[in-house]
Amino acid sequence: MTKEKQLAIQVLTHVGGIQNINSIIHCMTRIRLEIRNEDKVNLDALKQTEGVLGLVQDERLQIIVGPGTVHKVAQYITNETGVKMGDQIPHEDINTLQATTKAKYQKSPNTFKRFTKTIANIFIPLIPAFVGAGLIGGIAALLHNFIAAGSIDAEWIKQLSLVLDMIKNGMLAYLAIFTGFNAAREFNATPGLGGVIGGTTLLTGMPQDHPLPNIFTGEALIAGQGGIIGVILAVWLLSLIEKQLHQIVPNAIDIIVTPTVSLLSVGLLTIFILMPVAGWVSDGLLGIVNGIIDQGGAVSGFFIGAFFLPLVMFGLHHIFTPIHIEMINQSGATYLLPIAAMAGAGQVGACLALWVKSKRHPILRNVLKGALPVGFLGIGEPLIYGVTLPLVRPFFTACIAGGIGGAVIGGIGGIGANAIGPSGLSLFPLIAHQMYLGYLAGLVSAYISGFILTYFFASSHRLMEQFGK
Repeated sequence: MTKEKQLAIQVLTHVGGIQNINSIIHCMTRIRLEIRNEDKVNLDALKQTEGVLGLVQDERLQIIVGPGTVHKVAQYITNETGVKMGDQIPHEDINTLQATTKAKYQKSPNTFKRFTKTIANIFIPLIPAFVGAGLIGGIAALLHNFIAAGSIDAEWIKQLSLVLDMIKNGMLAYLAIFTGFNAAREFNATPGLGGVIGGTTLLTGMPQDHPLPNIFTGEALIAGQGGIIGVILAVWLLSLIEKQLHQIVPNAIDIIVTPTVSLLSVGLLTIFILMPVAGWVSDGLLGIVNGIIDQGGAVSGFFIGAFFLPLVMFGLHHIFTPIHIEMINQSGATYLLPIAAMAGAGQVGACLALWVKSKRHPILRNVLKGALPVGFLGIGEPLIYGVTLPLVRPFFTACIAGGIGGAVIGGIGGIGANAIGPSGLSLFPLIAHQMYLGYLAGLVSAYISGFILTYFFASSHRLMEQFGK
């Protein structure tokens, strides 16, 4: 038995056992315990315990054990609770709690379900920020589209749309940092380090006239290359390295060596390996999209509409931007954007079906209440990460519905947008050549098919009962 584990056992004994703890967190030197009943804590025994350097009684009982040691002792105690560090420990008999935890791990859910659950755990805490920033961004996009269409020319409206964009970008422009922070919590790494790795993908401070090269192609790296899935992968690697370093680095220098080595190794790997590889994947997907576009008609419309939602999920949907710009330069309109917009419309239809069937599921209903309005305005991330992806089946029915809407747009033909921006209802002012009815036909088709497919095939109460667990 290591001295850290022995210290953890003694601390647990003197604070009244796990039954007397609400939650556990730690800082650089202190284990911070939220105590249920202070009368059960033996302060004198704690002070005399070898390895305890001091106590601070505040809102939490703070047990000073020193740098390096604190992480290991806090982790040993957390492992005994069956919940993650920082989470509330259920008020139940500890034997029942441990038996439940053991049974949970023995079930061994399949890899895909574990993956989707991990994605949900990372992004569900961001739902309020997604909703607030998304709604503000949707309003800003609507104003931008009216300005671009020439319907509004007032200077104060332009200033207002600029301010709204700044507020929106406080969330969406730095999504990689928030993702890295939450992913680190999910993988039991240090959240701050995860945020730094997420921020690393933004390539902040890289001079535009001397960009870092892609070591495989020699071309310039692009900020955000690889999307949020690249961030999650990088933070997962960070968690593995950090855990190993905590085991081998002496406690006295752990606080200095572990974060430095973790950030340096994973940061270099992210910039020079993960981001270039993600760029290669993006180029491959771009070639596939161009091939589908060349086919034309309803077939290409279906494939673009059906596969656009997964691209948004992986953070790779920005590969469409150069295609949009080139189409606008050559023909005055992008005929790809209205088709891609059907993916979000299919998801809205799917979530409308979930709303109708979610009366017995208040958690799901509350998320839908906040995420659906921004979904209508073309901001799809709250619905993806907060609803359809965690439930799995509605995500697939939404993709099919997006394909149906895309097939309608592609089948009608000639429906383009004279500028790029968010989709959904916000795109109406930008529809070129007055093809508003055609675009509306695609939206309605995606809404209806998403509703019907989800209502009958992907909205069982048994499925929705898993939401929020």
